[in-house]
Amino acid sequence: MTALKITEIFHSIQGEAGTIGWPTVFVRLTGCPMRCVYCDTAYAFHGGSKMALNDIVAEVESFATKHVTVTGGEPLAQPNCFALLSELCDRGYQVSLETGGAIDISSVDPRVYIVLDVKTPASGEEPNNKYGNLEHIKSSDALKFVLCNEADYQWASKQVTERQLSDRCEVFFSPSAEQLDATQLADWIVRDKLAVRMQVQLHKILWNNEAGR
Repeated sequence: MTALKITEIFHSIQGEAGTIGWPTVFVRLTGCPMRCVYCDTAYAFHGGSKMALNDIVAEVESFATKHVTVTGGEPLAQPNCFALLSELCDRGYQVSLETGGAIDISSVDPRVYIVLDVKTPASGEEPNNKYGNLEHIKSSDALKFVLCNEADYQWASKQVTERQLSDRCEVFFSPSAEQLDATQLADWIVRDKLAVRMQVQLHKILWNNEAGR
């Protein structure tokens, strides 16, 4: 029986990336190999409950919405996540995956919208970036940089320019909520004429980062 350890399944509004604003079912898997300094879902590192894949899908179906986001923790840390993604696509859902980029994405179902979080130096996890994943990013996917300070911004800008990331897919720059002022980040992007999309996390504005929303 295919099963995964699940922290929570809930219905809310997508707060970031290309599907921002859509009512979405979030399937949050338990566990993560990384420890980013700004992590706002550390409660998903441990615990959780084992659920059969069919039971997960049944709970998703109970919310009667077409958008599903599989997140964590790091969802790909559980090998059965790949089967879950494909099953949700087979059921006709518009599926997105939020991944930290430290695990190979080459086997992710091509129907899935991948949002890959490229870890910056100030996150504390930059050495764990699997840069080979960039070769598997589709034009319909997205890359996200969460920035903690100006040094992060300069580093991320260099990655975008030298790796020509904006030619691969949409690139999002987001300020770490407690560390970088959003207006300051917007000013830098405009000043440098970067081909990236500025984003703030809508769910934190709406619900002040309340867990399960």
